[in-house]
Amino acid sequence: MTAHRRLIRRTALAVTAGAAALVLAACGGSGSGSGGHDMGDMGSMTSDSSPSATASAKAGAHNAQDVSFAKEMIQHHRQAVDMAELATSRASAQEVKDLATKIKAVQDPEIKTMSGWLTSWGEQVPADMAGMDMSSSMPGAMSSDDMDKLKKASGTEFDKMFLEMMVKHHEGAVEMAKTQKADGKYGAAVKLADDVITAQTAEIKEMNKMLGKS
Repeated sequence: MTAHRRLIRRTALAVTAGAAALVLAACGGSGSGSGGHDMGDMGSMTSDSSPSATASAKAGAHNAQDVSFAKEMIQHHRQAVDMAELATSRASAQEVKDLATKIKAVQDPEIKTMSGWLTSWGEQVPADMAGMDMSSSMPGAMSSDDMDKLKKASGTEFDKMFLEMMVKHHEGAVEMAKTQKADGKYGAAVKLADDVITAQTAEIKEMNKMLGKS
């Protein structure tokens, strides 16, 4: 009797262990059933589909031209804003003051936008080069002597000098923007370049009209 009971007990333990193994297998399956996920599935959920990976991919969709465009156009815009700020106190014609206000209102936010791109790409935002000679480093930029002359002018003399300098400045920005459109990769930067071409080409015509050239 004792041997018979031992045999029954061993058989029951074996059946229990087998049932437990089946339950564990069902819980740790491939996830094709209801609610189950294995480690492979968890890995796929936390890789490319994660927000950080998506943001990284978006930030990486740029090339060297995009970086160069952002860095140079930030400096170019900063100088235009400096010139526009001078016009608010030195210009005599209201239309010149209005134009300067519009230039500043457009280009200040674009500086912030491009600075944000550089930061997202792990690039340094360029230091402000106000007062330095930028005429040899980018198209249409004023030299330090040009800026000094503009600061000393006032009234109608300032108006004429400002308009002539800003036409040259805008022409340089349009040239830079065309290069970006041709060689850039980052969609938002190419779109901003297109906006620069459209807006500043229109302003060049407006300023030439003020100068009596059209």
